[in-house]
Amino acid sequence: MTAPTPRRALLAVALAAAAAATVPGGRASAASATPPAGTGAGDGPAEAEAESEAEVEVEVEADGAAAAAAKTVDNRFWYSHAHWLAGTHHGTTALAGARPGLVIDTPAGRTEYTDPHTAKKATWEYAVWTSPVHRSGVPGTEAIASWNARTPAGTWIKVELRATYGSGAASPWYVMGRWASGDGDIRRTSVDGQTDGTTTVWTDTLAVDAPARANGVRIAEWQLRLTLHRKPGATQGPTVWLAGAMVSDVPDRFTVPASASSGKAHELKVPRYSQEVHKGHYPQYDNGGEAWCSPTSSQMIIEYWGRKPAAGDLAWVDSRYPDPQVCHAARSTYDSAYKGCGNWPFNAAYAATYTDLAGVVTRLRSLTDLETLVRAGIPVITSQSFRAEELTGAGYGTAGHLMTVVGFTAAGDVVANDPNSPDNTAVRRVYGRREWENVWLRTKRNNSAGKVASGSGGICYLYAPARPSLAQIAALRAVGVL
Repeated sequence: MTAPTPRRALLAVALAAAAAATVPGGRASAASATPPAGTGAGDGPAEAEAESEAEVEVEVEADGAAAAAAKTVDNRFWYSHAHWLAGTHHGTTALAGARPGLVIDTPAGRTEYTDPHTAKKATWEYAVWTSPVHRSGVPGTEAIASWNARTPAGTWIKVELRATYGSGAASPWYVMGRWASGDGDIRRTSVDGQTDGTTTVWTDTLAVDAPARANGVRIAEWQLRLTLHRKPGATQGPTVWLAGAMVSDVPDRFTVPASASSGKAHELKVPRYSQEVHKGHYPQYDNGGEAWCSPTSSQMIIEYWGRKPAAGDLAWVDSRYPDPQVCHAARSTYDSAYKGCGNWPFNAAYAATYTDLAGVVTRLRSLTDLETLVRAGIPVITSQSFRAEELTGAGYGTAGHLMTVVGFTAAGDVVANDPNSPDNTAVRRVYGRREWENVWLRTKRNNSAGKVASGSGGICYLYAPARPSLAQIAALRAVGVL
């Protein structure tokens, strides 16, 4: 697949933490555009825990000072019982328990929805929760919503975001996704091209139009609105466990400062899957092969955490195909508007459909951050773009590709499970630290045609237990996710 028009992705998203963890993202307040690079364009080449809690705390303190000095990302997520009690309820209620959530209590009304991808029209009961206003710690050029939810058959959710600019003017409510874990009731979809002339939605990213020329317009505050749907008369509806967004403002750069290696080798045992063994599989889900780097990477980490789809979930997959769970991941992340499996929040939401897993999309500052996570036992899915000669050993160039970082060598080089490999045994790669860091963190690059194109700016997916260990919580805090 040729990657869609890149959008500039200054990505970020936070990970659901234990109920005892601090609030992700810190505080909540009281009360002629060109697509930015990277939006959902992460599919396919186009050209151990810390030794002791005390050690982790030291790392957190040191990294916290660095984060405060150069903050470019602000995260805010709701996931606890107290979080769900906040905001405004119209037919919803907060559900207590081991994993608190938001559910329908008494429907606020009924609505009709005609699916643009099937023309199927149906009536749904609905209820709405609107978050408190969050004042971003970073006046931003981009915002990305994320959510973790359970949507049984006959249910789905709509996620909307409204931004307030520094001038005080507000955007409309933008649809950031119409989502269900299955595809029997509605087709999972983004809504591209929504705009008010100041900001525009590009698949899964809300971006300020041409921020360098937009008279300094930035996103200062935002709210999230969740609409939960179920079939009329049903007693069971969706459950939302986590929802929120990130705002980011990362400077344009062709090169990034080099980070220092920890000098410690560490590698996680993450399953290895190739996207290329699926080439030509399921054209209705973008035809496998290079188009499936995102779901293939997602499936690797889901299985690292000990989760797998049930046999019944795989019954639809052709028995001749290897690794049917990768086919299942592709179907479960497919965005019918984008016509691909690279919608970032859809991948994170898919991971969170597995028991007690949480998934978010975020943006990290350096390989030092990435090493902190890996040492805490958290592998990371990263998005990067590069010409073939810019990443030694890759053997391909790409306008947007996802791979899974599973470790580091003693020299600080990156150990990655790269799904763009001919078979599963070839997936493990070692890439030079400096080359890899630059192609991942930069926001500008020169493509193979010699034209300026965008880079991902440090985008990654983080999947981990909904109740992480103390060491994992500390690592997530250290990199600015919690």
